[in-house]
Amino acid sequence: MNVFDRLFSLNLTWRDAVDIAIVALIIYYILALIRGTRAMQISIGLMLLGSTTFVARAFDLPALEAISRQILFYLPFAIIVLFQQEIRRALTRFGRNPLWGIAKQQKVAAAFGDIVLAATTLSSRRIGALIVIERLQGLRNYIENGIALDSIVSYDLLINIFTPDTPLHDGAVIVQDDRIAAAACFLPLTPNPELSKEFGTRHRAALGITEETDAVAVVVSEETGIISVAFDGELIRDLDGKSLRNVLYQYLITDLYPQSGKA
Repeated sequence: MNVFDRLFSLNLTWRDAVDIAIVALIIYYILALIRGTRAMQISIGLMLLGSTTFVARAFDLPALEAISRQILFYLPFAIIVLFQQEIRRALTRFGRNPLWGIAKQQKVAAAFGDIVLAATTLSSRRIGALIVIERLQGLRNYIENGIALDSIVSYDLLINIFTPDTPLHDGAVIVQDDRIAAAACFLPLTPNPELSKEFGTRHRAALGITEETDAVAVVVSEETGIISVAFDGELIRDLDGKSLRNVLYQYLITDLYPQSGKA
């Protein structure tokens, strides 16, 4: 009996086909979520570790099999700890409302000009700045630890906020829709040990907030004046006004609102 005869002999129903398709979709979604991240390497390591049980049984290695059973018992708890960031990100994506997101991004687009102009001006003056732009995931926890402003995004206000020796200079500005929700906000720093020592607190905070949420962070270096954008734990550096606008448009409009990006 060949493979095809065995498949037809199983008498699969449409429910089985739907079941298999859903499981395949979930596996694909998980792999797409962790592709290109450290989580993929951890996953491979865990699979190799789990395979030791089958190796122990195949070669009749009782000591290794006993240890492997204990490892497999605690493996689910290890997965929750190791992949807490990816799990949180996946649940956030499942909970998104696309129609609400479209309305938000249309409002954010109105603030592009002022954010880009302020960033380039601060860069020319070697004034450090950190501007976090909310996408679909709320940033209320970080807004509440700063100074509430609830003001329309404007070039003048951003320049005044980041002027040295002013009360709101330290910390981040958080933009919601077309409004500055708060300033002097404290953000989580990235725990990435591979990050170059040349990056200071602003860049580490920008990477940290984009690892925890789906926000976009614009960073201006106080030492070099270089403009960077952080998104999804990655940093894009050496941007000028035009490239900064293009990057923001990509992350805040094209990725979340494809029809607008084509227009």
